[in-house]
Amino acid sequence: MTSSERVVIVTGAAGGVGAATARLLAGRGYRVLVHYHRGAERADAVVTNCRAAGVDVFAVSADVSADDGCREVVRQAVERWGRVDALVNCAAITKFVPITDLDAVAAADFHEMFGVNTVGPFQMARAAAKVMGEGGAIVNVSSIAGQTGSGSSLPYVVSKAALNVMTLALARALAPKIRINAVLPGMIEGRWMRDGLGSDEAYQRVRDRFADLSLLGRVSAPEDIAAVIGWLLEPGSVVTGQLIVADGGFTLGRPPLAASAR
Repeated sequence: MTSSERVVIVTGAAGGVGAATARLLAGRGYRVLVHYHRGAERADAVVTNCRAAGVDVFAVSADVSADDGCREVVRQAVERWGRVDALVNCAAITKFVPITDLDAVAAADFHEMFGVNTVGPFQMARAAAKVMGEGGAIVNVSSIAGQTGSGSSLPYVVSKAALNVMTLALARALAPKIRINAVLPGMIEGRWMRDGLGSDEAYQRVRDRFADLSLLGRVSAPEDIAAVIGWLLEPGSVVTGQLIVADGGFTLGRPPLAASAR
């Protein structure tokens, strides 16, 4: 099967990694369903970008925390193209709360973030798997927060840890017909982090710190993560059940000066 015959659903594709992934795959000839929940204008802009590559693309709005919404997204892809070959779960939410401020976290925060960040990918994977043929592929966009225990908020960290383990379990459940992996970025440049931190000054300060502590000396752009996703979706790949860290070497960290000089 050529890329021009393949169909991909990208959730959370109105911006950030989702938008970059939709553009990348459209450039490779995929027919793309651009999912979004809010931000219709930004989703329409992504559709326009993708159509410039000469492929069929359309946008669908749905709440991935609702199972009916997930099933409807898949239904619309099948109605238009008759198939789904790949799924990229990018949709995610958070609330910026210091990990140490336990009193600022409510049970509702856990329910809301788990609904989108963990339950949503499960529901999308379940719905898509029912219509995928042999060689189907799913990529969950997680975070190093799920491994390090540090991130924008405690509920976010836990939701991503659960997504990581769920990826492993689904790899067992869906094999050998469908492969599923997760990409774990570190800090990603863009509006999502800037808006969450509240100011350009705070964003630049955090960005510089991440870059300084990373082996590659920089933070990722959405396109960097999209490239990893595109690799994991390559037909014929034997990679499944893997958590691919793509953080520029942040979690490994810069070696001590004495060690690096040897």
